[in-house]
Amino acid sequence: MFSAPHFHNDEAARRLLEEIRWPEGRSCPHCGTFDRSYATKRTQKCGATVYRCGEPECRKDFSVTTKSVMESSHIPLHKWRQGFFLMASSKKGVSAHQLHRMLGITYKAAWFMAHRIREAMRADGTFGPLGGEGMTVEATKRLGKTTKRGKRGHGGQRPIIALVERGGSVRTFYAAVADKATVTKIVAENVARESYLYTDESRLYGDADQLFADHSTVKHSAGEYVRYEGDRTIHTNTVENVFSVFKRGMRGVYQHCDEKHLNRYLAEFDFRYNHRSALGVEDEARTHAAIKGAPGKRLTYHLPD
Repeated sequence: MFSAPHFHNDEAARRLLEEIRWPEGRSCPHCGTFDRSYATKRTQKCGATVYRCGEPECRKDFSVTTKSVMESSHIPLHKWRQGFFLMASSKKGVSAHQLHRMLGITYKAAWFMAHRIREAMRADGTFGPLGGEGMTVEATKRLGKTTKRGKRGHGGQRPIIALVERGGSVRTFYAAVADKATVTKIVAENVARESYLYTDESRLYGDADQLFADHSTVKHSAGEYVRYEGDRTIHTNTVENVFSVFKRGMRGVYQHCDEKHLNRYLAEFDFRYNHRSALGVEDEARTHAAIKGAPGKRLTYHLPD
């Protein structure tokens, strides 16, 4: 699996990470000055070369990890490369214990690495609505298991809203309270008004009839899972399948998830679906896409009180 040099050699990993982050030439993460920096004789503990900005008003040091999820990490770059690949290529995810065993790092470091990679996978929020004229979006609300028990859901389970554009992307949301107003707001803000919206018969989507070109439901309680109306196929099987992968990953791989981390796990599964093989994105390209999401995001480790 890890035969390429950048999986074993920090220098090769550094060159690859710099090529992904700075495809058009090195730029200073502090001031944004392009191609005005030079290499110093220093190297960070992770193996990254330290550069100094040549802009007189800046003159700050930086590396390929600066202002990214990898900043201040002592984990070697080639192990970061392996971690990104494992997280991006495993359909149901990779546990921190598995990363700990495969990468030869402590469990604490593997746990923190996994969360930082999930942060890199998180969408930046600049996307437009799902669907569009003549396009179909499916929606569902399901319960995601966490390690905390509370009044919401059914004993440690939290409501998750999932929206899938057929043939396109998925977006999932953790809703502290999944009432009609909350669900309607999420759907209205993330689905184009010209879309066909298909849901189950839940009353949570009652206002969707006035918001979209068409809102059709399937009655799962009556044993109906697909219905044909002219050239339209009405079902929620796509979004149900997406959620089933998330559920199997959370139960079979991760097993435990604190409520405060749930959004990052959702971002991880969304990322892999939105960069799936069916869209022509294979493991290596998916890994590079995750690495491209690392700059501009930080995640610090806070010890419990």
